[in-house]
Amino acid sequence: MIEGFFQISTTLGIIGLVIVWQADSLAEVFTMSHDQKKSLKRHKLAALKSALILAVLGPLYTVVGSMLGLPMAQCVDLAPW
Repeated sequence: MIEGFFQISTTLGIIGLVIVWQADSLAEVFTMSHDQKKSLKRHKLAALKSALILAVLGPLYTVVGSMLGLPMAQCVDLAPW
């Protein structure tokens, strides 16, 4: 049950990144103000950082946890594939 939760949350996080990235890119096309464009680029960067943390820490915890013998790492697979 825990494994499925982490796989679903990781997958939804990556899908959310794609949606936010595409929406911000579309908004940049119709934005005229330079400040608004900078704000959209910062938002895209923050979304990318969040997705990278989500995609890296899940599998990393699984690998390191199994090496250290942590009890949760035996029942949790955080990689979405």
